[in-house]
This record gives sequence, structure tokens and C-alpha cells, in this order.
Amino acid sequence: MMHRLPNRSLLLILLLLLGGCGGEPDLVEVPLPVLANEPAAHDGRRVATQGVVRHFEEPLHYWIEDEDLHRVEIFPHDEIAPHLGEAVRVEGVFAFSPSEGRRLTLERVTRLSDRD
Repeated sequence: MMHRLPNRSLLLILLLLLGGCGGEPDLVEVPLPVLANEPAAHDGRRVATQGVVRHFEEPLHYWIEDEDLHRVEIFPHDEIAPHLGEAVRVEGVFAFSPSEGRRLTLERVTRLSDRD
């Protein structure tokens, strides 16, 4: 014999299931000054931030920075390198260690001039 759920119970179940489908709730917008001044607070979190892509040759590394020179290194280098000199928004996992500094492992990069 089949049991029927009351309409309210069915609606509640549907709302709970759909609640998890609303985008990227674990992605947090964090400005570069905050990442620079409070890096340990964001260690291991998925963040989005923005800045201009810069690089240095020896040793080769890439980062984004703002006008006040707050910086975060970006990995992998080959994914951020095509955006050298551009203002970008980056999303990825942020990591901080006193010995290696601030770095973001890139999941997505968007040129700010391309945003709608």
C-alpha cells in the first residue's frame, strides 16, 4: 500500500532539496586589503577577489594587486599568465602560510572589462 505525504510535507521536502541548488554559497567575496591584512582568517576558504595581474621573472611568479600594492599570488601560473596587465576577478581556494605567503589556486578568472 502506498502512503501519501500531506501537501505541506511534500512542499517542505522540495524546498529543502532546492535550497542547496542556489549557486555557490561557500564562495566569499573578500577584498585584497582584507586578504593581505587578515590572511589566516581566510586560509582554506573559497574566495573571490579582484586586482591587476602582475608578474616577476626570477623566479617566475604571478599575482594580483590593487593600487595600494596588496598582493596575492595566483596558481597555476599558466592560467593567469594570459591576463598579464589586466584587471581581473579571480575565484579559488585561498591559502596562507608564514613561510610561503598568500596564494590563491585559481578556479575561475574573469576580465573585469568583460563583466556585464
